[in-house]
Amino acid sequence: MKVAAAIAIQAGKVLVTRRASGERLAGMWEFPGGKLEPGETPQQCIVRELKEELDVHAVAGEIMAETIYEYVGGVIHLVAVEVTLLDSVLRLSVHDKFQWVLPQDLRALEMAPADIPIADEIIKRHG
Repeated sequence: MKVAAAIAIQAGKVLVTRRASGERLAGMWEFPGGKLEPGETPQQCIVRELKEELDVHAVAGEIMAETIYEYVGGVIHLVAVEVTLLDSVLRLSVHDKFQWVLPQDLRALEMAPADIPIADEIIKRHG
């Protein structure tokens, strides 16, 4: 399954969201995003997902990194897309918390396994 993840960096900090209880991977931190629909590019997907999940408008940029992770029940092909958020107020739906964190602090969070290599790439580039 191909999934897009938003890499939003503002004032030197990156946006992460925590999965709410009752969701798959509840309590784990991730870069917000979701599954690509048929015929959708990662950039189109991430703009749609940010509107659906956080009620924010965004402009999608370049693909920063890609990773493949095998969870029980399926393989995730995670595509990290750099984004610029156009709104400053986030409204949570599938997450119970969000944070803006310094890149070097990402690994202190309990990140979803597929997101860890993306976090490492952010630390390498921005940490």
